[in-house]
Amino acid sequence: MAPDLKEYDQEQVRLMEEMCIVIDENDKRIGADSKKTCHLMSNINDGLLHRAFSVFLFDSQNRLLLQQRASEKITFPDMWTNTCCSHPLNTPSELVEENQLGVRTAAQRKLEHELGIPPEQVPLEKFKYLTRIHYVAPSDGQWGEHEIDYILFMKADVTLSLNPNEIRDIKYVTPQELQEMFRDPNIPMTPWFKLICNTFLFKWWNQIETIETTEQDDTIHRLGF
Repeated sequence: MAPDLKEYDQEQVRLMEEMCIVIDENDKRIGADSKKTCHLMSNINDGLLHRAFSVFLFDSQNRLLLQQRASEKITFPDMWTNTCCSHPLNTPSELVEENQLGVRTAAQRKLEHELGIPPEQVPLEKFKYLTRIHYVAPSDGQWGEHEIDYILFMKADVTLSLNPNEIRDIKYVTPQELQEMFRDPNIPMTPWFKLICNTFLFKWWNQIETIETTEQDDTIHRLGF
């Protein structure tokens, strides 16, 4: 039985109608379905998998921009996470797989939608694609994530104009400050952010000055299974 969404924020309900890219475990596109369908645990438990991205944006002081997800969010509300995490949509511009162009286009779109960052401050060619992770994570009994997530880094000083329906708070952090946040049990963190931090983030962060020369890893890393 389909869940009744009347209890949720209406803008977030509207966004649940967006069409995500449905993929197989090798990240091959096999169709499309709504964000709502892709995030129901009943479908995730049946193996439904979609494409996603996670942006890690660093300023000129090499601090990472974090966001706290808005209370209105249907999945993982109020949790702290990386700069921006979302999904390329089943549209011509975001389906392009060459050089991850569709994912980059989606990342630029969502950085503007959530954080108000002008697209010219985050040009497509400046996103550094590093690798992909495949993970599954429940949000509550009804909603969750099952994604192959493209990891994108960018170093840029940006102007921000937060969308309060998407973001409750932001913070720039050093590696030490982020580790302190992780040690605080009162600070909720999204599961994908924890997985990326525990496996790759700090190693890449140490290389941020030369991240452009880091060779992309085309492995799909299966994490948390």
